[in-house]
Amino acid sequence: MGLLLISSGVTMVVPFGIGRVIDIIYTKDENSKMISKLTKFCILLLGVFLVGAAANFGRIYIMQTSGNKIIKRMREKVFGSIIRQDIAFFDKNKTGELINRLSTDTSIVGASITNNISDGMRSVTQAAGGIGMMVYMSPKLTMVAMCIVPPVFILSRYYGRYLQKITKNVQDSLADATQVAEERLANMRTVRAFVQEKKEKAAYENKINDVLSLSQKEALARSIFWSSTGLSGNIMIISVFYYGGLLMNEAQITVGELSSFMLYAAFAGVSIGGLTTFYSELMRGIGASKRLWQLVDTQPKIPYEGGLVPTLPLKGQVQFNGLTFSYPSRLDDPIIQDLDLTIPQGTMMAVVGGSGSGKSTLVSLLLRYYDPQSGSINVDGMNIQDLDPQWLRSHMGIVSQEPALFSCSIAENIAYGAIDPSTVTTDQIMEAARMANALQFVEKFPSGFDTMVGERGVMLSGGQKQRIAIARAIIKNPAILLFDEATSALDAESEFLVKEALDRVTVGRTVITIAHRLSTIKNADQIAVLSEGRVSEIGTYEQLMAIPQGTFRKLVEKQTIDAF
Repeated sequence: MGLLLISSGVTMVVPFGIGRVIDIIYTKDENSKMISKLTKFCILLLGVFLVGAAANFGRIYIMQTSGNKIIKRMREKVFGSIIRQDIAFFDKNKTGELINRLSTDTSIVGASITNNISDGMRSVTQAAGGIGMMVYMSPKLTMVAMCIVPPVFILSRYYGRYLQKITKNVQDSLADATQVAEERLANMRTVRAFVQEKKEKAAYENKINDVLSLSQKEALARSIFWSSTGLSGNIMIISVFYYGGLLMNEAQITVGELSSFMLYAAFAGVSIGGLTTFYSELMRGIGASKRLWQLVDTQPKIPYEGGLVPTLPLKGQVQFNGLTFSYPSRLDDPIIQDLDLTIPQGTMMAVVGGSGSGKSTLVSLLLRYYDPQSGSINVDGMNIQDLDPQWLRSHMGIVSQEPALFSCSIAENIAYGAIDPSTVTTDQIMEAARMANALQFVEKFPSGFDTMVGERGVMLSGGQKQRIAIARAIIKNPAILLFDEATSALDAESEFLVKEALDRVTVGRTVITIAHRLSTIKNADQIAVLSEGRVSEIGTYEQLMAIPQGTFRKLVEKQTIDAF
């Protein structure tokens, strides 16, 4: 604040100094006396200007660094809020929109409350100083100059409100365009395979056209506002020149005083224009901030952490009791209805059924991605809703049909599964890879475990990704392993290697495997058959095959026929 006052004060000295220089030059003194006065005054002005430059440097540097820190903290806060949300939140919100809020909106808000605030305060100070000096020099001229302020103020109010609204719409539209681009670029292989480049280009262009249309409305509003304020300023200058000329003609003001007044009027006009810019940018920042605070204030329905943390290690008994569940986006379409299922500690339970029967949903509910509408899920006799979600998930490992690998090294992807990846040793990574049947192919790579897997693991084959995912799942030695159709998308050789790895890592653990290929679950301790959200049959492979018209037997027979 002190630096701002100093730099603004020095700026206000400029018109006064110029007026004094003009009067010194036109004063009828001896030539040597005039030069002496002029030299001393210019040296004094130079010293004042150096002080002003130093103060301005400090002001700009402090505000710029403060702005960067505010944007950093804001992005951390928003990302922290996003990452703590429950899975239902990500079902409803698009990735591209969230990324746009993290990048663009935070920059707009950060600039609005740092550099914009600084410039606004500077404009206030200079406008107040300029008008004060104008009143000091000529109250009559000041009254003439201030006639434009009321209409400009009213226009600014309407413009600011409109800009706040249009900015929010522009950012929403830009988020939609970002979402389209992010999704298409992430699935470029699919786009290329189906020769849909032109279609996707047109889809993105449509979204960008929406952004352009809204931006043109914003541009129209800006052009009307600034042309109107510019015209008002020019009318003020003409009025001051005309009335000031009359005052000079009557010897009520000197040429130096009129020059100073004009410069003060110009500074005041520029500062008032700066205030309108400050107001409009502030409204723009408010429009963007509403979207950010909406994210920050959103509370997850399923807590990120907090709850009971048992002192005894998890053994692995799982019970689904009277479970009924519908996805939040489809509450009128129950996926699971009054389901009961018990999985004893240290056993393998295979869950099979037709598409949409609720197999994968059971895994999501056990991981507490969602809470059921009724019923409960217990592990070791404890309701999972009473447990700390982080503690619960830290005792489970999951391998899905399409494992998501991160764009980093193989070693980093495996260590990611540990409770604290930074503490994982190279030996632990290699042992996990060995148990997952991944060590042999990893060591064939020139860079070994330092090999980069590419975005979403695109540099690896399907079987290789699955084995890395298995290594990642077991590196923390979980009590419960979850396999969600882990072999359904693999060729015969890859399936054999992955199945061999699964047989090795499941020993001594509770395992729930969602199976598509029914031939792969013959060794399961029990098989639960889901139909219409309920367990319709349960037993061993042999027991279920012995039921003449059983659902499981029909599924196996159908797969056997399809295989031929």
